[in-house]
Order: sequence, then structure tokens, then C-alpha cells
Amino acid sequence: MTAVSLLWALLAGIVSFLSPCVLPLVPPYLVYLAGSSLERVGAEGAAVVRDRRGTVAAALVFVAGFSTVFVALGASASLIGALLRAYSGVLSIVAGLVIIGMGLHFLGLTRIDVLMRERRLPMPRPVGLWGAYAMGLAFAFGWTPCIGPILAAILAVAASKDTVLRGAGLLAVYSVGLGLPFVA
Repeated sequence: MTAVSLLWALLAGIVSFLSPCVLPLVPPYLVYLAGSSLERVGAEGAAVVRDRRGTVAAALVFVAGFSTVFVALGASASLIGALLRAYSGVLSIVAGLVIIGMGLHFLGLTRIDVLMRERRLPMPRPVGLWGAYAMGLAFAFGWTPCIGPILAAILAVAASKDTVLRGAGLLAVYSVGLGLPFVA
């Protein structure tokens, strides 16, 4: 893995954090992870700031949660990348058919029921460290479409890596770039 690809992965993580879908969610996430509310932070101000250690610990565990998902994606991208290269002709046809099906669904000409579902899990407050980890996992799955273009580019580079470790490492660096601003 070159230092250039690692630097780009780190910068891509930071850019993902700054995306219009992620950045506005940072204050509510951190307040929620701290086991507080926006009203309490506004009313008590300095008293809430004393809980910084707990908030930083929860933020670190939250980052570990989404890092778990992204590193697993990077490892699987490297592994699957070799298979995709071997069967690229057949997979191109299948992908084209899927894209046509999604386009028909988007236009309302067909209805794919599985794409119309929504699932939510209730999260108690305060969430604690295990809850912060679960929220990190949920963040990775829920906001992947939002950070999708950048994540897809990193995953494409990871898929081209010759070992699973290199692909996973690239996504670990991406996760560091995305996670540092959360912790800061």
C-alpha cells in the first residue's frame, strides 16, 4: 500500500465527515452519546462540559462501531475483487439488469417491496458504551448511501489490492479520517 493511497483514504474520510449528510448530525449524535439532551446542554452549559471524558469515550466507541463495518467492507472488497475480475463479463450483464430494474422501480413502473421497508430499533438513553458501539454500526449502515460516492471510490481501490489486509487497512485509514473529527 502506498503512502499516497493511505493519505487519500484519510482525506476521503475527513471529506465524508464534512458532507452535508454527516456534518449536521454530529451535535445530536454527541449529545445523545453523552446521555444528555440539547435542552440540558443549553440550560446547564458548563456543568455538562464536565462529562467530557465519558463523551470522548462514547465517541471513540462510536467510531470503533462504524470502523468495524468499514474495515469489514474493505476486507471483503479485496476478497470479492478477485472474484469480480474473474467473472467480470457475466457480472456486467447481471449488474446492467439490476440497474434497469432499479431504474424502473425509481420511475414507479415496477414496485420492489423490499426497497420500500424501513426498520428502526429503539435506543434507550443514556446509551452507554455498548449502545455507542451499536450506534456506530447503525451509522455505518444508515449513512453509507450518503457518503456512498467517496466510500465507493475507496472500496474500488481496496478491491484492487492484492491482499485482504491491504484492503482492510485502506478502509481503516478511511475510518480514522471520518472518526477523528467526531472525537475532536
